[in-house]
Amino acid sequence: MKFTTILSLAALFWSAAVFADDTASPELKEAEKQYYRIVTLPIPEGVALEAGALQWMGNGRLAASTRQGDIYFIDNALEDPPTHLKFTQFASGLHEVLGLTTKDSWIYATQRAEETRMKDLDGDGRADLFETVGDPWGINGDYHEYAFGSKFDKNGDLWIVLCLTGSFNSNSPYRGWCFRLKPDGSWVPTCSGIRSPGGIGTNADGVMFFTDNQGPWNGADGLKELRPGYFMGHPAGLKWFDDPATKDAIAKAGLRKPQEPESGSRIYKEAKRIPEYMPPAIMFPYPEMGQSASGFIPDTTGGKFGPFQKQLFVCDQSHSTVMRVFLEKVNDRYQGACFPFRQGFDSGNLSVEWGDDGSLFVYGTDRGWGARGGHPYALQRLVWTGKVPFEIHEMRAKPDGFEFTFTKPLDPQTAGNPASYTIKTYTTIFQSSYGSPKVDETTPTIKSVTVSPDGMSARLVIDGLMEGHVHEIHLPGVKSAGGESILHPDAYYTLNQIPAS
Repeated sequence: MKFTTILSLAALFWSAAVFADDTASPELKEAEKQYYRIVTLPIPEGVALEAGALQWMGNGRLAASTRQGDIYFIDNALEDPPTHLKFTQFASGLHEVLGLTTKDSWIYATQRAEETRMKDLDGDGRADLFETVGDPWGINGDYHEYAFGSKFDKNGDLWIVLCLTGSFNSNSPYRGWCFRLKPDGSWVPTCSGIRSPGGIGTNADGVMFFTDNQGPWNGADGLKELRPGYFMGHPAGLKWFDDPATKDAIAKAGLRKPQEPESGSRIYKEAKRIPEYMPPAIMFPYPEMGQSASGFIPDTTGGKFGPFQKQLFVCDQSHSTVMRVFLEKVNDRYQGACFPFRQGFDSGNLSVEWGDDGSLFVYGTDRGWGARGGHPYALQRLVWTGKVPFEIHEMRAKPDGFEFTFTKPLDPQTAGNPASYTIKTYTTIFQSSYGSPKVDETTPTIKSVTVSPDGMSARLVIDGLMEGHVHEIHLPGVKSAGGESILHPDAYYTLNQIPAS
């Protein structure tokens, strides 16, 4: 039976208990909402909208999948305030749908056990035809064996990343691997070494990445490029290179088994020793930037979302935040900086999607994964108010320091004073045990700061850059030409390699 509900303002209230958010800064939330406001979409009683994945369908319609196996269409999703939303249950009985996309009138859903496509044949708003697209990986019932699916990429491929069994093991075929579904319908093993993905997607140039979460062989959450043939760092899934049931498919895909990493080493050392190893492009300092990096999306809105075009917006499920990431390529490897962006969401942010108006849908859940927001699930929309905050815009590595650009002109006196900045570096232990403290800490010296003639950038010359370290720089003393402080004066650059020029 089709499930349809028209919402009124009375549906704004949650039936579940609300837990206190005791860590987010009220002052910062107030400041942030001057520039990016949060619109909460009311969810009807009886709908457990536990995120899930999102897919924008056009004409005001959003598709949302749930961890309980439902897919809903939400009409009038851009209405503001959202008083006349319409929820229609398109499909049910699926298994923890953590990927959602469309192609040729089909809706594709990534379930734990398979990739499924479906369509509505009779026009009643509910799926009638379900087809298994493929199920080349295994499951054994372990709670941790999630599967996250991407959108179709620029080559027509769909990518799947598979969580391990628990945190440490690969007890089902290809657990800890990435697959691609090719346009011809074939499935290709693509990358090994995955631990616990929280999201998958591309950067603005169409290059595929995923977020991997802190745990064994992951000292902190990370954003990693899924380059075919490369190893992402967790060795548990390497066993499938040699298993009779899987080795032929892996060999056909042209993948070579990497050496196993040495527990107790450092990421940058193992990246030099193991040619196939792909270190994180971004390490999200734990817990300063979060504890469960999840879904992300590049800003392709053409300026509808503000001044950060082509940068990534990355969710953290535990902290109920959205972060911002700037990436650059050095010596054929991605690296870059992450910055705080927006806090104060109602649940644990898991996935994001753009609406046609350039607003960002943010979709949350906290079942089994505690989150600051306090609600068991939420669907919200982040809307740019049109006001430009004074922020760090980009942070680029230089042979002898970093160059910052800003969203507004600088006050040359404060921005040109090295005392307006603080810096430290650290890395994590690359190890088989769970997580890592920050280690090998150093305190480089900021020798000079040069502000550009137009006031839009500052060049820091630094003595003591550390390859393979996160460089944590705070800018508490920097002011704009108008006397503003930086809204988020904190930057964390993962310096995998120091550029030569």
